[in-house]
Amino acid sequence: MAGRSHSTSRPRVTLSDVAELAGVSVGTASRALSGNGRMRPETRRRVKDAAQSLDFRPNQQAQSLHTGRSWTVGLITTDGIGRFSIPVLLGAEDALGAGRISVLLCDTRGDLIRERHHLQNLMDRRVDGIIVTGRRTDPRPPLSGLHDGIPVAYALSPSTDPSDISIVSDDEQGCGLAIEHLLGSGRTRIAHVTGPAHHAAAADRARFTERLLNDASLGFATGRAHFGDWSEAWGRRAAEMVLRAAPDTDAFFCGNDQIARGVADTLRERDVQVPDQVAVIGYDNWDAMTLAARPPLTTVEVGLTEIGRIAALRLLEAIDDKPSPGLHRVPCRLVVRDSA
Repeated sequence: MAGRSHSTSRPRVTLSDVAELAGVSVGTASRALSGNGRMRPETRRRVKDAAQSLDFRPNQQAQSLHTGRSWTVGLITTDGIGRFSIPVLLGAEDALGAGRISVLLCDTRGDLIRERHHLQNLMDRRVDGIIVTGRRTDPRPPLSGLHDGIPVAYALSPSTDPSDISIVSDDEQGCGLAIEHLLGSGRTRIAHVTGPAHHAAAADRARFTERLLNDASLGFATGRAHFGDWSEAWGRRAAEMVLRAAPDTDAFFCGNDQIARGVADTLRERDVQVPDQVAVIGYDNWDAMTLAARPPLTTVEVGLTEIGRIAALRLLEAIDDKPSPGLHRVPCRLVVRDSA
């Protein structure tokens, strides 16, 4: 006859166990672990040491009932591919993880009906706040009224409502870094190739670049910015057009890294030495593009992870009734490689 197996499980450690080990009341232990209340630093440390030694895990459900918070935040994105939303999410998780807050990711695929559906689900789950992001920098309408009373922060894609919390990349400063680098290396015939003119990122970067060149008593090498697709194919075609119209072009500043890689391909096929004869700078610092390009691309890092981190911090402040409404710009940095 087979013997019966006996399973033993360690009893769940309770807050009372922590309080007993630390020699304090249950209320004091609760306040020490939550960071609330006034007490001597050594008392708080003793309670935390006791909790760690007992491997204490707070009862999240009981904690939610006590505080009225779910300790969850929703992240709504229109970027199904994840090219922009994943770095933003990682940055947000870095900031929220320190407070042991979970993130619920919702992909709307750019569909308003799906967005409302996800928003309702987040409300049903009683999230403490919501971060909204996307794959473009174009301003977007605020979420519909279903989220009344729940703080919202918009990351990368700002809200059209100036009273909302929006965190974006500082494209004006980013363009300044690129143009300053090119001018500093003696380039004076600079072409600008970018994405669709109706995209805010393309229009803004072209406008900033033109102003920076004008401030240096220069202009575009071909007299205008070249708008097209966010693609390598467009970069290759545009480079041909620019070199036909302005053979003395000595630099390309591109609206994204895909375009810059396409430009570099055309220059290489024409036996133009990069950067000795013509410099190339991209935008976004997408490793899949910049590191695979020949040569590896100098580019502007837009700080997507930092945008997510700042958005999460601003959201936490709003959850604590200390909101910072308005547009918050995150500085860019220039990543110098071999193309400029």
